[in-house]
Amino acid sequence: MKPRTEKSIELYDVLLQRGYPQEFCEQITLNLNTDWTATRMLRYLSHYRKLHMEDVADEMLAILSDRDRIMQKHELEDTNAKWNEFLIQGFDEEE
Repeated sequence: MKPRTEKSIELYDVLLQRGYPQEFCEQITLNLNTDWTATRMLRYLSHYRKLHMEDVADEMLAILSDRDRIMQKHELEDTNAKWNEFLIQGFDEEE
């Protein structure tokens, strides 16, 4: 699994400070281990004082789902660009 980023470590500290169990904080930050995902969770948490663990876990799953959709979108855009290039250039045949 990817090592934690600074934002992920910050998220871990915020969760601990808010009184969540250490094991829970570990699991959340192991899954949200990029700056983008950790920042999304930190923004979510900034709107609330105290959330149930279920709410935090649900938001983590929503963030991961968003990330997966964005990654898939980029993959499809890349495939489409390659297809368009092929349609314009055709096969690379030498005569």
